[in-house]
Amino acid sequence: MQLPLVLSIPHCGSEMPPEIRSDVVLTDREIVESADFGTREIFGSLKALHAIQARWSRLVVDLNRNPLDFGAKGVVALKDYHGREVFLPGKAPTQAQIERRMIRYARPYHEAIVNALRNDEAIGLIDCHSLNGIGPADAPDHGMVRKDITLSNNGDPHGRPLSDDAATTCPAETLQMAAAAFRAQGFSVSINRPYRGGYIVNHFGGWLRSRGRFALQIEMNQDLYMERDAILPDPARIESITERVKQAFAEWTLGLQTRT
Repeated sequence: MQLPLVLSIPHCGSEMPPEIRSDVVLTDREIVESADFGTREIFGSLKALHAIQARWSRLVVDLNRNPLDFGAKGVVALKDYHGREVFLPGKAPTQAQIERRMIRYARPYHEAIVNALRNDEAIGLIDCHSLNGIGPADAPDHGMVRKDITLSNNGDPHGRPLSDDAATTCPAETLQMAAAAFRAQGFSVSINRPYRGGYIVNHFGGWLRSRGRFALQIEMNQDLYMERDAILPDPARIESITERVKQAFAEWTLGLQTRT
């Protein structure tokens, strides 16, 4: 069964161009640790209409950040999620250098999403991520154990708008149907906690909803398929989790199509 979805997997890459790598203080392993482990294996194996997968590390440019955010945690982060300095002293990129990175490394990715969404068969965009089993130091849920799945639409814990003036990227009913499908496969599910959705779903969400479609962010808990401090998923566990995710997506999208 082909899923009527466009999948974005923006943090699955770990490569770094040589001209950027020479300015980075982190080790090769530390660079790899910034990747969303398991997302390529799980979401990249789904039979979707389109699956856009990042090649480059998020430390080159973060595809899920506002292109105009030049802050320390913006499109080019000065510290990684472990709080480590990314660049050698005096080698942090200037705004002009960041803008060139955006043109070379980020723009093609976002253009690929736009082109994929031109397919009228696509009912929605899913932005696919994974997260640590326990909230890291700079996370809003620092030290807390996380659910298996986090679904986000920029809403409240039920998927509804936070206020009359706020907009969600996906109808609450559609999100709740997704949550039910994942729970049916034995996953615990959190909605809009600890994250309510990043740049990609919020950027494309309004445009899609005006056309009767939606954008939704999903985060997989890495503890489901790998040991903490590892950099490779366990093959047997990742295979089992991937099959359950496939079943959940199939049930959810079939329900959406039946409803319409």
